[in-house]
Amino acid sequence: MNNNPRKILNDSPMGIRQILVVGICVLLTALDGFDVLSISFASPGIAKDWGIDRAALGVVLSMELIGMALGSIFLGNMADRVGRRPIIIFCLLVMATGMFMAGSAQSVNSLLIHRFYTGLAIGGMLASTNAMVAEFSNSKRRNLSVILMAAGYPLGVIIGGVFAVNLLQDNSWRSIFVFGGTATLCFLPFVYWLLPESVAYLNSRRPSNAINRINATLKILGHAQIAQLPEVGTQQKTSISELFKPSLIRSTVLLTFAYFMHIMTFYFILKWVPKIVVDMGFSPSLAGSVLVWANVGGLLGCITLGLLSNRFQIKTLLVFIFLGSSLMVMLFGSEQQSLTQLSVVVAVAGFFTNAGVVGLYALFAQYFPDALRASGSGFAIGVGRGGAAISPILAGLLFAAGYGLQSISVLMALGSALAAITILFLVTKR
Repeated sequence: MNNNPRKILNDSPMGIRQILVVGICVLLTALDGFDVLSISFASPGIAKDWGIDRAALGVVLSMELIGMALGSIFLGNMADRVGRRPIIIFCLLVMATGMFMAGSAQSVNSLLIHRFYTGLAIGGMLASTNAMVAEFSNSKRRNLSVILMAAGYPLGVIIGGVFAVNLLQDNSWRSIFVFGGTATLCFLPFVYWLLPESVAYLNSRRPSNAINRINATLKILGHAQIAQLPEVGTQQKTSISELFKPSLIRSTVLLTFAYFMHIMTFYFILKWVPKIVVDMGFSPSLAGSVLVWANVGGLLGCITLGLLSNRFQIKTLLVFIFLGSSLMVMLFGSEQQSLTQLSVVVAVAGFFTNAGVVGLYALFAQYFPDALRASGSGFAIGVGRGGAAISPILAGLLFAAGYGLQSISVLMALGSALAAITILFLVTKR
């Protein structure tokens, strides 16, 4: 009898319940995607109602990203300590309350606080679901599963964006947050009843009654149970400092830097598209539709990367994807002749920028071990979200200083170009 539960999941075909777990995590990431970009759909209405300029709006657009940075690091580490499942449930509760509070905000300062609070949970959710998907997938389908999980992000913006565009036609921007909070609450019963704890977490951390909990999950998943836990050496610590030990420091630094730089480019497009379109003279609902097209392209990019990952190494694909991202963001800055032309450019830019993000998520699952997977993913996502937070603020300040869209787009496109160079360092042994 094989007494290594991690090897059982690695080597066996994925059953229906494992696929269901991956599917739930895809939907949770979709929820994250809409909750993050709800502020982008609402931004034209916020700017109009409260009379704030682009520099101040840049801070509003960045606030939940700052929360995500801290949440990814600290809640990601907690997921390695107390389990993925309880952190996911906790994050859902915080996200729901944060969205409802944002919908009732009466000032810019209160909205900033509510978005920061929501961002903490979104960051923790991303780190936890990335680890959960990697640990419920077998070796053959792990890359594809993680990519599909990350593809939930643009999927959530597309589905939620359709509702947001309709809500903006008849209601104020506040209805977007109420819709997001309600959708978040609806996920709680599904997660509570259908999402078991990770076998890899139970095996590496060995909480009380670990073998019974592992066997219960293996039984649900349709796999053979184990007679005893496999022997382990010294239990690996879950401190974030472990990421900087000689065996992991190179991967940690390079992956975090690549994510930081690319995410700056990624969020420049996603956060500023609606406001730029409104400033061109179009309605907020049409601006929202352009953002939806960006995520349609993003979803296609994720699917394409997932298919290509079965034949090519993710690292090699990412170099070309990051270069494509940089070129398309530069093209976004050139003057487009119509809303249709702008939508096409934004969609292709979304194809490359989203594919780059999900490819990095797949690398996180590859490079960080079981005991540190949520911590490693959380650290890279958390520090990287610093780039996400800087991006809208920097663009807002540059707009306010009088720089044109073309100049700002060229500057923001450099993030993806630097990410491509970083991945080349990761590919080489020195």
